Formats: sequence, C-alpha cells, structure tokens
Amino acid sequence: MTSATAPRRDGAVVGVLAGAGIMVSLMQTLVVPLIPELPTLLHTSASNASWVVTATLLAGAVATPVAGRLGDLYGKRRVMVASTLLLVLGSLICALTSSLVPQVAGRALQGMGVGLIPLGISIMRDVLPPQKLGSAVGMMSSSLGVGGALGLPLAAVVAQHTDWHVLYWGSAGLGVIVAALLVLFVPSPPRTAHGRFDVVGALGLSIGLVCLLLPISKGGDWGWATGRTLGLLVASVVVLLLWGWWELRTTDPLVDLRTTARRQVLMTNLASVVVGFATYAMALIAPQVLELPTASGYGLGQSLTSAGLWLVPSGLAMMAVAPLGARISAARGAKVTLLIGSLVICVGYVVGLLLMAHTWGVLIFSIIVGAGVGIAYGAMPALIMGAVPVTETAAANGLNTLFRSIGSSSSAAVVGVVLAHMTTHLGPAIIPTQNAFRTSFVIAGAGALLAALVTLAIPGRRARHAAAGASAPAEEKVPSWAVASTEVAPDGTQKLATVATLTPPTSAGESGGGVPVRGFVRGAGSAPVARAAVTLISLGGRQLGRSVTKADGSYAMDAPGTGSYFLVASADGYQPQASTVLVHKEPVAYDILLSGTSGLSGVVRAAETVLPVKDAMVIVTDVRGDLLATATTGEHGEFSFAELVPGSVILAVNAAGHRPRALPVEVGATGVTRIEIDLDSGAQVQGVVRAPHGPLTDARVTLVDGAGNVVGTARTGADGAYAFTDLNSDEYTVIAMGYPPMAAAVMVSGRGVDDHDIELAYPGE
Repeated sequence: MTSATAPRRDGAVVGVLAGAGIMVSLMQTLVVPLIPELPTLLHTSASNASWVVTATLLAGAVATPVAGRLGDLYGKRRVMVASTLLLVLGSLICALTSSLVPQVAGRALQGMGVGLIPLGISIMRDVLPPQKLGSAVGMMSSSLGVGGALGLPLAAVVAQHTDWHVLYWGSAGLGVIVAALLVLFVPSPPRTAHGRFDVVGALGLSIGLVCLLLPISKGGDWGWATGRTLGLLVASVVVLLLWGWWELRTTDPLVDLRTTARRQVLMTNLASVVVGFATYAMALIAPQVLELPTASGYGLGQSLTSAGLWLVPSGLAMMAVAPLGARISAARGAKVTLLIGSLVICVGYVVGLLLMAHTWGVLIFSIIVGAGVGIAYGAMPALIMGAVPVTETAAANGLNTLFRSIGSSSSAAVVGVVLAHMTTHLGPAIIPTQNAFRTSFVIAGAGALLAALVTLAIPGRRARHAAAGASAPAEEKVPSWAVASTEVAPDGTQKLATVATLTPPTSAGESGGGVPVRGFVRGAGSAPVARAAVTLISLGGRQLGRSVTKADGSYAMDAPGTGSYFLVASADGYQPQASTVLVHKEPVAYDILLSGTSGLSGVVRAAETVLPVKDAMVIVTDVRGDLLATATTGEHGEFSFAELVPGSVILAVNAAGHRPRALPVEVGATGVTRIEIDLDSGAQVQGVVRAPHGPLTDARVTLVDGAGNVVGTARTGADGAYAFTDLNSDEYTVIAMGYPPMAAAVMVSGRGVDDHDIELAYPGE
C-alpha cells in the first residue's frame, strides 16, 4: 500500500494538467476555420494574414525549451501559471481588436502556452506515484493531438454561428479557469535545478529557431529558391552552431547538449521529428478530402463543421489508448511502445490510401492514425525522462516537444508543396488532384515507417521507476537488487555500512489490517525529504508495502504482522538507506535519515582552441591536501566523480602540452556539481649543455623571464640535459654555469618544445 497522494487528488492533478494541455492545443486550431476569411476580417492580404498562424508556431517553438528550463530553475507550477496568463493576455488582445498587428501579437502570446505540456509532464514525474505515471504521461503527451481534433469542429461551429471574436473570449475564459485549477489542485514540487538562467542561450536558440522555422513555414509563399528563404536557412545553421558552442562552454546551459547527445535522448528526439511530421499530415489531408465537392470525383462534399465532427473520434482515440501505451511500456519498455505507435500510424495511412473514397474510410483512417499518435506520444517523454537527471526533466521534455513542432512545420511545408503543385481545375477553382492526396498519404506513411526505423536505434532497455513513467506497480514483482548505505567517518572518508540484497517477491504485496509503521524521512540538517520512496520488505525478499513521503517527509504503511522486516528508503539526490525494523503489536514509529549523494563532473578544454583535452589527469584532494579521487578525461574531455563528501575540495588538472591548473570547488550537498576547466597551453625549453670534451655534468642552468624574474633552475645530468616545462609565451634568458657562464635569449611561442643547446668553454679551448 502507499500513503502517496490520495487517488482522488491524483486524479485531479492528472485531469487539470491534461486539461491544460488540451487548452494549449485548442489554440493551435482556433483560427483554422477562419483562414479563408482572415484577409477580409483583418483588412489585409492573404500573405499578411497567414502571420496569424505563423506567429503562434514560432512563439511556441521558442517558448517551449525556455519554459522548461525556467520551470526547472524557478518552479514548474509557477511557470505553468505564468504561461497560462500570457495565453489569456494574448486571447484578450485578439478579442478586442480587428487589425493585423494586434492579432499577430496576441496569437504569439497564445503560442507561448505550448510550454505547459512539457512542464505538466515534469510535474507528473515529481508528484505522482510510479504506478500511475505511465498512463498520466501518455494522456498529457497526447493532449496536443486531442485538443487539435476537438478544437477544429468546435471552432468551426462558433465561427459559423457567432462573431469570430467569441473564439478569443472563450479561450481567455478557459485560460483563467485553467490557471485557477492549477493553483488549487496541482502541487508545487520543489525546484530540481539550481544556477542562473542562460539568457544568451535563450536568445541564441530563439533567433536560430525563428530563422529555421520561418522559411519552412513561409517558403511556399516566398519561393523555396529565393534569397530570403535560403538566407534564413543559412543563418539558422550559423546561429544554431554558435548557440551549441556557447551551450557547451557555459556553466548553466539552457540545454545540456551532452545529455541531449546521449543515444537514447538523441534517437528519441529524431524519432519525434518524424512522428510529428506523420501526425500533422493527417490534419492537412483529411479535412480537404472531406470538404472537396463531390463533383471532383474524389471529394466527399462535407461542410466545414461536418468535416470537423468526422475527425473528433480520432482525438478521442488518442486519449483512449494512452493507458494502453503505458501498459505496453510497463511490460516491454517505452522503446517498444514508440515502435508500435509508429507502425500503427503507418498502417493508418495505408488504410487511408485504400479507403479515401468513402467518408467512413476517412473516419477509420483517422482513428487508426490517432491511436498510433496516442501510443507514440506517450512513449516519447518516458524515454526522455528515463535518460536525463531529474534536474533537467522539464527542459529535456521541452526540447522533445520542440522537435515534434519542427516535424509538424516540415510536414506543413512538404505536404503543402505536394498539394499546391499537383492540381486540377474544377470550374474556376484550382484544387489538388486525387494523386496529390495519394502522394501525401505515401509520404506521411513513409515518415511513420522511418520513425519506426529510427526507434530501433534507441537503446533497448526497460524504462524504470517514475523517471520513465513505466515502472512496475507496488503490488507486482520487483527485480533483484541491492541497497547499500555509507557512513562518513570523522576524517571525511566514506565507508560501506550496510548492504541488503533482496530477492524478487513471490506474490502480491500484502496491505491493510496490519501493524502501522510510521515515521519521517529527513536529510541533512533534519530537513524533510519529500517524494522519497519507502519500501517494507520481508526477510524473504517479498515486497509488503510501499509509501511515498509527503511534503513534510512523513510516510505510512502497514506491516502484515509482528516480526522483523527490511525498511528501504531512497530519493533522488540521496544515498539509499536500508534498515531492519522490529514490529510488535503496537504501532511502530521509525524515522530515517538519508545522507546526500554528491558528485562532481565536468569537462577539460584547451583555452585557445576550446577543443576537449583527452587523457588529462584530474585529481581531487580535500583542503588539507589528502587525495580523495583521481580520473582521466575521456575522448571528449569529460570526467566525473561520484560519492564525494559535500564541502570544499581542490581540483587539480594536468595534461601534456598544457600548464597544470588547480582551483577550489564547492561540492553541493546533493546532486552533481558541474565545472568546466580551461587549460592554457604550456611550452617547454630543453637542451644539452656541452663542454669541449662532451656533455657537461652538474652544470647549473637558470631561466629568467623578460621581467628579470627567475623562473627556475636546473642541474644537468650525466647526459648534460636540462629542461624547463609549463612556460608561457615570453622572451626568456637561459644562463648556464659550470665553465665561464654563458647567457642566451630564447623566444618561447607558448606551445610545443624549443630546443636550446649550450656550448661552454674557456677561451682558447
């Protein structure tokens, strides 16, 4: 059993967060029924009116990763409420105006609400018990498609029977309601990241995305070969490369590109692009097939409202299959779920290709595609959360949502080109041909198949615990595992204290009717540890109960009877703790103290070239100089240390061809402290001191810099050799003594080795 959030409370949290996601996706289709009339309504050209749609797309793409990082730093619920209020403000601006510029500005503010979805998924990870997380994440993730499917007919009905401004008044009211529900029902989990917001990174990513998505969205109007389109695409490449360079160097990046480059995250994001492409194609193809007149020979002659209603079941299918996707992830892993979802989407387009001549055929095709989208969209955040630390959950999910948006934008461009160039005449009107729709079906189906192939490249491991949203419920069998706790000795060293090896339970966990076991889980300074998992296990290895601590660190569960039990507590950022608890007939009060798990990681680079330094020796000592740990940097200059004692340490780095560097570092009480180290190149002066009879032994060589300071002295060995290392660029003087002294100037370039042999002799020798 658990003492986590009550079921009714959990249901309210999921309902409010999913409702927020649906509201955001409603904004995406809010003006679709108005597109043909926008030039007249706004007293402008068709090209200018299209900015009402484009502005929402661009603002959403920019806001999504930014909102995710802000949520990690300053509180996810706070940023969700702020994003919702921006959406309300944008809706009010649009509701009160009928001219182009305010409409574009208001729609841009509405687009900023897209960040609600990755933030909502991240909150679910923080506050929901693991057994409920999978289906909840699937529902939240699929809300983009659900809202789009439901919003189209709703917006069409409102636009046909009332003033078009009512759409915006309704969205403003809905936003106010959602903001209130977020405050009332959604808990505010503690911040998961620390540091400063990367303003430069946010601006760079915003500019790069605008330069990328703007020509993708407007290329059909501007012309794909025009200077404006090509110039923006080139600019996007340059800006995004510079942005990546900045993100790799800054201490608190907007997006941790090293985490993003992990195979699981990278392949999932690439699959998201293609799934987003295949998903959006349905929204472009199906309404046109339904609305074209029957006189065309292949159109189905439905009104705008009727066409929207025919597509409503696809949105319902997305939501209905979310729990199914969660069960598949729990049983087989999120990778399998994403693979199945992609293949279902592909099958849907094959069905659409065969049945597009019938209204019921479009219905079946849209439901199949919708079901595939619901399955696939729920798996993406599970894969992302299973590969990133909790401190980056919102930002990583925001980036994944951005990749889906890039896929959607690309789909609009590609399918738009196909439908615009494969046309025929129907009276005075120019309409897409039947082959244009068939080609679009084939392209979209191929995109879904490509998504399945990309998914195969994702590492095949089971999603675990809440991080992946697909862990086994508390009542099911759990795998063999071991829990180790450590103690910190007075001298600051760590030693292994206890190890408990647990075997899989043989039957379902028991709960209810037993002896209460209660207590608190606390960390350093007796601070309560929220969301810690506390598990009661029999000495035979059966899981008997499980609880997740509340905000005050309290937990509660029942032991089935008297006897001895293992009590295991674990939480992100802390070392797990295993204890033996003796239960009598009276309730047991048992508090648990968790010690922090601190780590130190970073990267070593050359200061001049910003290239990683491989095989550098990294040494960690305490402030007294006692050695704590050593490591060697990898191919990309990276290093990491785990299980360090929190506090001040000295980090020293030495690498061939570079000057050694040492600096103080404060290791945090929990989590991983990250640092970047730049090494200056170091030069070397070496040579041989010779006399007339050969190499001169025990000659004294002194090196003086340009300011007259003695840099160092050396004594030659039996071979007459000497060397000075780790030198800066400067002009030095080398003085050799043993015979009559000799001095010579040497110019050191700052890197490499300068050879300087010295000949000593008495006059006349």
